[in-house]
Amino acid sequence: MYGWEMLSFNIHDGFLEAIVRGNRSGLLTAADYNNLCQCETLDDIKMHLTATEYGPYLQNEPSPLHTTTIVEKCTLKLVDEYKHMLCQATEPLSTFLQYITYGHMIDNVVLIVTGTLHERDVNELLEKCHPLGMFDSIASLAVAQNMRELYRLVLVDTPLAPYFSECITSEDLDDMNIEIMRNTLYKAYLEDFYKFCQKLGGATAEIMCDLLSFEADRRAVNITINSIGTELTRDDRRKLYSNFGLLYPYGHEELAVCEDVDQVRGAMEKYPPYQYIFSRISYGESQMLDKAFYEEEVKRLCLSFEQQFHYAVFFAYIRLREQEIRNLMWISECVAQNQKSRVHDSVVFIF
Repeated sequence: MYGWEMLSFNIHDGFLEAIVRGNRSGLLTAADYNNLCQCETLDDIKMHLTATEYGPYLQNEPSPLHTTTIVEKCTLKLVDEYKHMLCQATEPLSTFLQYITYGHMIDNVVLIVTGTLHERDVNELLEKCHPLGMFDSIASLAVAQNMRELYRLVLVDTPLAPYFSECITSEDLDDMNIEIMRNTLYKAYLEDFYKFCQKLGGATAEIMCDLLSFEADRRAVNITINSIGTELTRDDRRKLYSNFGLLYPYGHEELAVCEDVDQVRGAMEKYPPYQYIFSRISYGESQMLDKAFYEEEVKRLCLSFEQQFHYAVFFAYIRLREQEIRNLMWISECVAQNQKSRVHDSVVFIF
C-alpha cells in the first residue's frame, strides 16, 4: 500500500538503497565537467578521472590512450556496481534489476544481427556489445537468416523470448526489418516493465511509471522522426508506439500521420512537459532534440532520489551513470579529434 513502505522496506532492501544513494554521491559534478572540458589530451582526462571513483579502473592504463579505452573502463565500473547490487538483492528487487538490463540485451541482439548482415567479424561485434546485455548464446545469433530462426536457435532461452511473439516472421533480415524488430521488442519490453512496476505498487509504481512513460513518449517521437521519408506506413508506425504514456492514445494518432519535423513539433506542443522541450529548439534543429530529451530525463531521474523506500533509485542511478559515460565519450572524442569548440554541444550536466 502506498505510504506504508517504510514499515517493511528496510528489512530486505534498506542496505542496497543506502549503497545506491552512496554511489550517487560519486557522480561527476558540473565542476568536474568544466575541468574535463579544459583538457588538451586524453592523458589529461585520465589524470583528472584518477581523482574520481574511476581512478582504480584507469590508473594502470598505458599511454597513448584511446577513447574506447576510457569508455570501456568507465562502463566496467558501472557493471561491477550493478553485479554487486544484483548479488545482494532479494525478490522482487532482483527481478527489477534484471529488467533494467533487457534494453541492453535488445541493443546487443540488433548489433550482432546488423553486423552479421554487413559481413562483420562476430568477435569484433561481441567486443562492441554492452556488458550488461550479454547472455550465454549471444555469439550464435550470427547464424540466423530470419526472425523465426533467430528465436528458435538462440532467443527462446533468454528473458527476451516473450517479447518476440509479435515479430516472428519468415521474412529475411534486412536493415528495415531489423529496425522494426528493435522497436517492436522495445515496445513489448517497456510495456512488460511498466506492468511489473504497477504490480509492485506504492512509490515504486508512481515514480517508475512516470519514468517509463517518458521513455515510451521519447521513443514514439524518435520513431516518428526517423521514419519520415521511409517506406514505413502510418499503420506500421502506430504499431511501434507503446500502449501507455502521456501521448497515449491521442498523441500517437497525431504522430502517426506526421510527415515532417514541424508537424511533430505541432503535435507535441499540446503537451506541457514536451512543449517546454520543443520550445528550446529552433525550427529545423531536430539534431538538438536528443540532448533536450536527455536533459529532461536527467532532471526526472535526479528527482526520484527525493523520495525514499522505492526501487526507482536503482533505475535512476544506472541511467545517470550511463549518461555520465556518454558525456565522457563525447568529451574524449572532441579532445582526440581536436574539436574542443564543440565539447559543450552534447554534454548533459547531471548535478
